[in-house]
Amino acid sequence: MTTATPRPAPLPPAPSVPTHSVRPARPQDAAALAGLSRPFVRSGALRERPVSLYAAHAADFLVAQAPGSPLEGCVGLRVYPAGPREDRGAVGVVYNFCVAGHRQGCGVGAGLLRALLATARARSLDALFTATTGGGDLFLRYGFAPTATRPAPTAWVESMDPRRDARILAKIL
Repeated sequence: MTTATPRPAPLPPAPSVPTHSVRPARPQDAAALAGLSRPFVRSGALRERPVSLYAAHAADFLVAQAPGSPLEGCVGLRVYPAGPREDRGAVGVVYNFCVAGHRQGCGVGAGLLRALLATARARSLDALFTATTGGGDLFLRYGFAPTATRPAPTAWVESMDPRRDARILAKIL
């Protein structure tokens, strides 16, 4: 007869606890927003925006930040009310979405996008639009789909640089 010492059952993996929180940006975050965006501007993924623009439009942004750390990510949401000839309600445009290189793949972008979707629903927006020069995988995982320019806000579409060859994605809310 052989007796073996029973091994304890393996512990389940610890739940993933975010190491950052998402909050609305403040005007004093403007320099940090510009700094966070700079590598993406250099790569051609984002348009360059001056610090003054980030300060003036700080209310558009959500930021991710770990306690005592610099900003880890940001995303902007610009609301476009329906025009007189448009058959829709207000919609939003997601812009300047970026996550610091060392935090990519850690859930920072997903946390920002979830918070942005909750904000858009709380504002009763009909849809969200974004333009991406990359694959847009995160957006696609959250229900965005490729779309034509027609349903998007005209002013936003007209402001796009055709040389960037961006793909437009939309999500109906």
